[in-house]
Amino acid sequence: MPNYGDGPFIQAACFCETVIEDKLGVLSLIRIIDTLTHTQAGETPPDELPPFPHTFKLVIMLKSGEAKGRFNLRVEPELPNGSTEKSIVLTAYFEGKEKGQNIIVDMAFVFKLEGLYWFNIFLDDKKLTSMPLRVKYNRVIIGANRPTPNV
Repeated sequence: MPNYGDGPFIQAACFCETVIEDKLGVLSLIRIIDTLTHTQAGETPPDELPPFPHTFKLVIMLKSGEAKGRFNLRVEPELPNGSTEKSIVLTAYFEGKEKGQNIIVDMAFVFKLEGLYWFNIFLDDKKLTSMPLRVKYNRVIIGANRPTPNV
């Protein structure tokens, strides 16, 4: 049975476009994001955000503290309307003290609504944190008739 004790601790939790990991295991997080803007252009773009896929990295850096053993790390996406999508479950293993684990997930997520998404992070059933990601919709109307000026 895993021992939580005092830990694990979150060193970092974010979304980004690219992660570079060098030979020593040191991470460089490139283009950290907290907002996505989806643009739809044309003569009659939809009034509401159409569903669109987006790929990005989810990075969670954890330090053991007193936590030891194998744990289930669960990422539960919560949509702006409060509903949840299917969770992603990964294994995290802690050896104690300053040792930790960098968890990098290649996300391919379909955004269906405009608004604030929360990616809730659980270790077994203990909530560690929530990561916000705002989705905005930008309509660009091209080739629309210009109003005739009053003369």
